[in-house]
Amino acid sequence: MNLKTLFWSFAFLSLGACSSFPSSGPTRNQVETSITDAEIVGLEIEIVPVDSLAAVPPAVAPIEWQLPDLDARPTDLIGPGDVLSITIFEAGVSLFSGDTVAPSAAGAVGFDPSVRAQTLPPRRVDDTGYIDVPYVGRVPVQGSTVVEVEEQIRRALKNLSQDPQVLINREQVIENSVIVAGEIVRPGRLVLETNRESLGDVIALAGGYRGEAHELVLQVERGESVANLRLGDVMSGPYRGLRAFPGDRLTILDEPLMFSVLGATGRVQQMPFRRERMTVVEAIAMAGGPSDSAGDPGAVFLFRYAGPDNTEPTVYHFNLLEAPTYFLAQRFALRDDDVLYFGNAASNQPRKLIQAVGQLFGPIVTATTLANSFDNGGGNSTSN
Repeated sequence: MNLKTLFWSFAFLSLGACSSFPSSGPTRNQVETSITDAEIVGLEIEIVPVDSLAAVPPAVAPIEWQLPDLDARPTDLIGPGDVLSITIFEAGVSLFSGDTVAPSAAGAVGFDPSVRAQTLPPRRVDDTGYIDVPYVGRVPVQGSTVVEVEEQIRRALKNLSQDPQVLINREQVIENSVIVAGEIVRPGRLVLETNRESLGDVIALAGGYRGEAHELVLQVERGESVANLRLGDVMSGPYRGLRAFPGDRLTILDEPLMFSVLGATGRVQQMPFRRERMTVVEAIAMAGGPSDSAGDPGAVFLFRYAGPDNTEPTVYHFNLLEAPTYFLAQRFALRDDDVLYFGNAASNQPRKLIQAVGQLFGPIVTATTLANSFDNGGGNSTSN
């Protein structure tokens, strides 16, 4: 058998098996057939041709706020962990030994030169909400304001000292603060000065966030409840007015929205959203579209779990050979974890086979041609 006979015999035998030749993925018919086969074994997969506005699902709503909106509390409310500085003013015979108050401090009108002031060592509110005050004993302060605790101590000293007056200053504030952590410039404890600060205000007061807002999630822990919100919705979206509450723990997490690209395209990878809300047209453009040499523009599919509970396997079919599809794809909102698949062109299989055959037999054909050339050349020189 000569070389030509061997070459063409191999080529014709291989054409019969071209359907199983390696490719970048199934064709449009193979995708649709596999969906039908899945229904036979009990896996319900819905395929939706995107050929009208009715086939375009509504854009996903922002994550529902699941924590209660609480009323603002007094800014000087005292709680466990707070450190209080207590100063007691006494006139006449004093219970506490202290320094004489200067007229400028006591006020020129009605100033009594015998007034003395004693600042007690700082008192930290214990876990049960009490502090200890000399001659008074344990004083419950949790849930009370500074003014209420001042009056409570004054009444307790009234029978022991001549007209005592009490002033309290909070040296460290724990009760009226929040914790910020994660992708934040200045993590730590932040005191709420007005109790009207929004979640966005707290992030700004902590120096702002690190990274891009559309790639971040704000996790809010309030008591035993936890809620996650996209940071973009908190800073400038529908949740920009949500207030922080004392005791909140705010953590900014790096959780970008992602979609996957598979099939006959220039890239096969997982890609992050470029902004908070994207469309299928933008995703196709980011992926580079169907490959000119291998892809089928009429076989672009989007795989996602749809339905009210995101549990229904659904495949959306985009035929990019039809002009209306481009307008519909601009209305079609991309979602986190979507899979964008570019179908393989059916005509790509024979082309791949011819390329493979050419690569396999190219060196042999070249060598044979050169050998024939030498033979012909040698024959001509002999005859001459």
